[in-house]
Amino acid sequence: MSLHRDAIIDVYRRRARRYDVTASLYYLIGFRIGAYRRAATASLGLRHGDTFVEIGCGTGLNFPLLERHVGPTGRILGVDATDAMLARARRRVERERWGNVELVACDAAGFEFPCGVGGILSTFALTLVPEYDAVIAKGARALAPGRRWVVADLKLPEWRGAGICARALLPLYRPFAVTLDLADRHPWESMARHLKRVTLSPRFFGFAYVATGEA
Repeated sequence: MSLHRDAIIDVYRRRARRYDVTASLYYLIGFRIGAYRRAATASLGLRHGDTFVEIGCGTGLNFPLLERHVGPTGRILGVDATDAMLARARRRVERERWGNVELVACDAAGFEFPCGVGGILSTFALTLVPEYDAVIAKGARALAPGRRWVVADLKLPEWRGAGICARALLPLYRPFAVTLDLADRHPWESMARHLKRVTLSPRFFGFAYVATGEA
């Protein structure tokens, strides 16, 4: 059974202080989360000067990658519902002296995208949002023509025995509010409904993916 929104926020409040370190521990099982983040940001096709939105920005782990793409003349809007995660992101922004990052304390479902944005990203966050379809639809309407929505997240592979493997791996992901019923949520299918030229690139034996779609 998936956790309620408030329970998820509580999980990430408790995890915020050590989130960056604990997330990197997945490399020990071959889950190359940094590589998946880099692939997702590269798929955005961002340009210098773009206004960009990240849904579920967390502690700002993607900000260095995004800054390289949008440059100092671009604008990054980092949206997250957890105050403690945003506090860590704010420290990162201040440390790096990025003057073009705006942090927005808001649930993904309630965020109003600015019109004509140059790209939208969510990495390992959107599947936790029950209203993910509505979020993708709103983002698709806000994108400038030809610009991209990119989602990197977890999924259940289609090969035989994947369910058994998923149950075995679940204790590793449960500390981040991941439950097995989240496998019923398919953001890439929502992207296919609301966007064009949607591609799905499986990662980690199909347990993760990077999906890209254009407005």
